[in-house]
Amino acid sequence: MGVKNYLIVGVSCTGKTTVCNELQRRGYQAFHGDRELAYQGDPETGEKTNTASHENHIWDIDKVKALVDNKNEPVTFFCGGSRNFSKFIDLFDGVFILEVDIETLNQRLDERTEDEFGGKKSEQELIVRLHETKEDIPKNGIIIDATEPIEYLVDEIVRKSEGNYLRYKE
Repeated sequence: MGVKNYLIVGVSCTGKTTVCNELQRRGYQAFHGDRELAYQGDPETGEKTNTASHENHIWDIDKVKALVDNKNEPVTFFCGGSRNFSKFIDLFDGVFILEVDIETLNQRLDERTEDEFGGKKSEQELIVRLHETKEDIPKNGIIIDATEPIEYLVDEIVRKSEGNYLRYKE
């Protein structure tokens, strides 16, 4: 929905939801991709599946395209993770990758309740592996230190989004 559109990604517990909430509080157009665009489906075909798993957590590409095509806002942020990001990442003007150190990640995982993703031991092991391998995040993007206070973190994202960054290329 923006003239400029940015994707904000990172492994679980890096602060995507908190960043999105703060961007919205400040009056920016920001979407919680994991809540508003996600469903369980095949990352290659997009076909819906009844298999609830991390590997099947994908975004609706048509919805992403429609939101990007709408230019009513000067800037829009899309926050969250998706196993099919490679299918729509080239629509974005930039990508911000939230990163934390392993100690911060483990501390945040310990704070998760069982009903949240990352609250179960098996999910925590998966998240730590993804943190180490970075296999679930784009290869290129602007790295943001997500251990900083939320106000500073969002200030950095807004400041960098106002710069003249080139369109994302994988």
